[in-house]
Amino acid sequence: MTAEEYQSRFTEEDAVGWLAIDEQIERVYANQEPRHYAPPLHYIAGGTEPLDGISVYESKKQIDHFHFVSYGFSDLYYNPEQADAEFSKFGFELTFRLKKYSDDDNVTWACQLMQNLAKYVFNSGKWFEPYHFVPANGPIRLDYDTDIIAVAFVIDPELGEIDTPNGHIQFLQMVGLTSVEYEELRQNPITTETEKIIQRLELDTPLLITDLDRKTI
Repeated sequence: MTAEEYQSRFTEEDAVGWLAIDEQIERVYANQEPRHYAPPLHYIAGGTEPLDGISVYESKKQIDHFHFVSYGFSDLYYNPEQADAEFSKFGFELTFRLKKYSDDDNVTWACQLMQNLAKYVFNSGKWFEPYHFVPANGPIRLDYDTDIIAVAFVIDPELGEIDTPNGHIQFLQMVGLTSVEYEELRQNPITTETEKIIQRLELDTPLLITDLDRKTI
């Protein structure tokens, strides 16, 4: 798509990238209204949280779980300069699947985790790719007794990848890792080792749902 074609198709009022993300999500969660968490002040206006929003869906596939989707690592809005771009800004959005225990589950901590990862990306200019991994510098959830202390990234098994008018996006799913698993990767930080751990986890949870109570398998 050329810049001229882009301008003829969209207007400055169109959230071009955001709508493309929503269209992909709609294929999985048709007619479900998610919980949506947005910072009080957008980053571009001087806010401290880089992501413009995080939507949280509920899924009953495999086991009941929450499915988080970020908005902000990619170019969300009208931008003719992106018309012929290969990637949309950083080229990905984060997702996260978290085992649900009750309707009263606190999910805001996971949104803050996504925002913290966004701060790293926005400040460093470095991005995540499939089979990268990062430590959480402690338990992934601070107010919970959990051995999950790091996350690896994989292509979300349902959302996958999409081409948008602003460029390509990968939906990178965060997968919680235990202290033993993280130490394995820290000692041997190569893609094939991350793949091996992910393959082990998929045997028990094909959707790679993070369970805060999980121990190393």
